Amino acid sequence: MSSIAQKKGFGATLWDYLTTVDHKKIAILYLITGGLFFVIGGIEAMVIRIQLAQPDSDFVSAGLFNQMITMHGTTMIFLAAMPLLLGFMNAVMPLQIGARDVAFPFLNSLGFWLFFFGGIFLNLSWFMGGAPDAGWTSYASLALASPGHGIDFYTLGLLISGFGTLIGGINFLVTIINMRAPGMTYMRMPLFTWTTFVASALILFAFPPLTVGMVFMMVDRMFDGNFFDHTMGGNTIIWEHLFWIFGHPEVYILILPAFGIFSEIFATFSRKRLFGYSAMVFATVLIGFLGFMVWAHHMFTVGLGPTANAIFSVATMAIAVPTGVKIFNWLLTIWGGSIKFTVAMIYAVAFIPTFTAGGVTGIMLASAPLDYQLHDSYFVVAHFHYVIVGGVVLGLLAGLHYYWPLMFNTMLSEALGKWTFWLFFIGFHLTFFIQHFLGLLGMPRRVFTFGANQGWDLYNLISSIGAIGMALGVAVLVVNIIRTIVKNEKVGRDPWGDGRTLEWAVPQPVPFYNFKQTPLVRGLDTFWIEKQEGNKEGMTYAEPVGDIHMPNNSFIPVVISFGLFVAAFGALYNGEQPWAVPVLILGLVITFGAMIVRSLKDDHGYHVHKEDLMDEKGGKH
Repeated sequence: MSSIAQKKGFGATLWDYLTTVDHKKIAILYLITGGLFFVIGGIEAMVIRIQLAQPDSDFVSAGLFNQMITMHGTTMIFLAAMPLLLGFMNAVMPLQIGARDVAFPFLNSLGFWLFFFGGIFLNLSWFMGGAPDAGWTSYASLALASPGHGIDFYTLGLLISGFGTLIGGINFLVTIINMRAPGMTYMRMPLFTWTTFVASALILFAFPPLTVGMVFMMVDRMFDGNFFDHTMGGNTIIWEHLFWIFGHPEVYILILPAFGIFSEIFATFSRKRLFGYSAMVFATVLIGFLGFMVWAHHMFTVGLGPTANAIFSVATMAIAVPTGVKIFNWLLTIWGGSIKFTVAMIYAVAFIPTFTAGGVTGIMLASAPLDYQLHDSYFVVAHFHYVIVGGVVLGLLAGLHYYWPLMFNTMLSEALGKWTFWLFFIGFHLTFFIQHFLGLLGMPRRVFTFGANQGWDLYNLISSIGAIGMALGVAVLVVNIIRTIVKNEKVGRDPWGDGRTLEWAVPQPVPFYNFKQTPLVRGLDTFWIEKQEGNKEGMTYAEPVGDIHMPNNSFIPVVISFGLFVAAFGALYNGEQPWAVPVLILGLVITFGAMIVRSLKDDHGYHVHKEDLMDEKGGKH
C-alpha cells in the first residue's frame, strides 16, 4: 500500500480507494476498517476485564459497564469479525474460481460503504448521549425500557450495516454460481470457495429476520408501535425468535469461512491434498442446513415447553456430527504429511483442540436440563468465546499471515508472528478457560461487580491477566504489520512454494484484471497439477489473449451510503428536534438521487486492449 501511495500521491490513492470497484482493493478496505473496529472492540473488552479484576471495583459505573458489554459484543460480531471475513472472501474467492472480479462490482463497493457508515453511526453513540446498553442481543424487555438514544443508534446503525452484508452475500452467491472458470465444477472448487458459498447462502436467509426485528424495534421505540410491549398486546419473546433465527446461523456465517481458511492452510503446509474432500463439502452444506434448525437452544429457559426444547436439543447435538467430520479430516490431512510449521500452520494446529473444547461445551449446553442450570452464567460466556475467538479469530489471524503475500506482495515477519501467537493463545486460554469454573461457581454474566466473599476473586484476576496477554499479542501484530509495510520487501508469486489453488498462480502484484486469459481448470488443486506437470506459467488457458472488459470506478456507492447515514440522524431525533424531519428527507434525497443518477447514466465499463496487458515481470506485452 505504501508503494502505491508513493507512486500516485496520497490524494490520488485516497480517491482511488473511495471510488474503487476492484474486489482486491475493497478487500483491503474491509481489512483496514474491520481491523480498526477489532481494536475498538478489544479496548472495550479490556475495560470489562479491568472492572472485573477485583471485587467491589468502581473502575466504571454500572451504566457504563452495560454500555461496554453491549458495544463490545456488537462491535466484535457485526463490525470486526464479519467485515474481516468479507475482506478475505473478496481478496481470495474470485481468484480461486478464475474470475476477473465479482459479479456486481458496483454492489460490492456499495456493500462496503453501507457497512462503513453503519459502523461509524453506531459508534457515534458514545459521543451523543450514550451507547446502547441492553446487551449485544438487545432483548426487547431491556431495549424498550432503555433511556436515551443508545438503542436507536443500535437499530439504525445495524440496519444500514446489515444491508451492506446482505448485498455482499448475494454478490458472492451469484459470482460463484455464474463466474467459475471452464472446468471448475462444484466438486473442484477449493474449500474456501465452498465455505464462502454456504456462508453467503446463510447471509441471504439469516439477515432478513434480523432486519425485520430491527424495523419492529425501531417502530416500537420511535413511533410506539407496540410489537414487543406485552401490556399493549405485543410479545416480548418474538424479538428473541427473530434475533436468534439470525443469531445462530450468524455463528456459522462466521465460522465456516474460518474453516475454509484452515482447510487451505492444512493442505498447503502438510503438502498433501485435503483428506476427504467430498465429505468436507457435504459437511459444510449440512452445517449450513442444520444451522437454521437450532436457534431455540438460546431460549431453553423461555418456556417453550418440553417438546420444543427436546427437538432443538436433538438438532443442536446433530450439528456436532458434520463439525466432527471436519475435525477428523483435518487431522488426517496432517497425518503423514510433510509438515511445515509456518505461523499460519501453528494457528491452524492450535485451532483444532481449542475449537473442539468449544464444541464439547456446546454439546453440554445442548442438554436443556443442564442449560437451565448454566444459562446466563459465565460458563456460556466461556463456551461462546471458545467458539468465536478459538475458531473465528484464530482463523482470521491465520488467514492474515497466509494471505498477506497474495494481497500485498510482502511477507509478515514469522518471528513476530510467533510472538503474537503465543501471547494471544496463552492469554486466550487463561482468560476463558477459567470462566467455565466461574460459571459452575454461579457467577452470572453481565454483572458489573461482585462481592469479596463469593469465591470468584482469584478466577476473575487470572481471567483479566490473560486478557492483557491477548492485548499484547495484538499489539505485536500491529508492530509486525507496520514493520512489513515500511520494509516493503517483495516476495513474488507463490511465496510459500506449496500453493495448490489458482490464487497462487496469479502474477505479483496481481493485475487489476486478475487473469490476462481465463484459466482452464483440469482438476482439484489445479495450480498443484500444473506445477507437477512442469507448467511454468502455472495455468493452462481456456482462451487466447484478447481484449478484457472491466467496470468503471464510481463514487456513487459512497454517496448512497452517506445519504442513509444522514437520514438516520433525522430518524433518530424525530419528534425532538425541529430539524429532524428535514434532515431525514435530505438524507433520503441524497440516497435516492444517487440511485437515480446511477440508473440514468449508462455505465458499460471499458476495454483493456490486449497490447496493454502485463507480462509476468509487470511490463506491457
